Amino acid sequence: MTTTYKAGMYIGVLCGIWQLIMGLTGWYKDPAMYNIFFVVILIQVGVLIWGLKQTAPAKTYGGQVGAGTLMSLVGGGIIIIVSILFTALLFPKYFEEVRTMTIEMYKVQGKTEEEINALLSASQWSQTPIVTALSGFLGTLVTGLIASLIIAIFLRKKDQPASA
Repeated sequence: MTTTYKAGMYIGVLCGIWQLIMGLTGWYKDPAMYNIFFVVILIQVGVLIWGLKQTAPAKTYGGQVGAGTLMSLVGGGIIIIVSILFTALLFPKYFEEVRTMTIEMYKVQGKTEEEINALLSASQWSQTPIVTALSGFLGTLVTGLIASLIIAIFLRKKDQPASA
């Protein structure tokens, strides 16, 4: 198995483990801890740096960007599976619990009942296991592309000067 695929698997598995930690601790229901979920971005970037360091001697800038994007694509595929299992099987009340937490956060912010209902209605379409999983996949892919564009600047085979 190539480094690219290994790194992609690490992204998916490590982000999946972090999601399970969020579920088992109940942090996804806690307004003070909810945003700590985004540690997945640090996990992904860390794995991309590791993976792109491994592939740097053989790849140009474009090759590194492609490798990092492929790593994220593989990781995103695993994230889809973990996310569906998380919201549909392991934590079937996930969306209800997040909705309850969101209502409480809006109340603390001083929003009216009408404002709260409007905000909840606007986001209701996204509160399904499939949409959440696909959002996670898309976020992983976009983050991977952007991070790879930046990381590859520093980690790549240096282009050889053209010979006369």
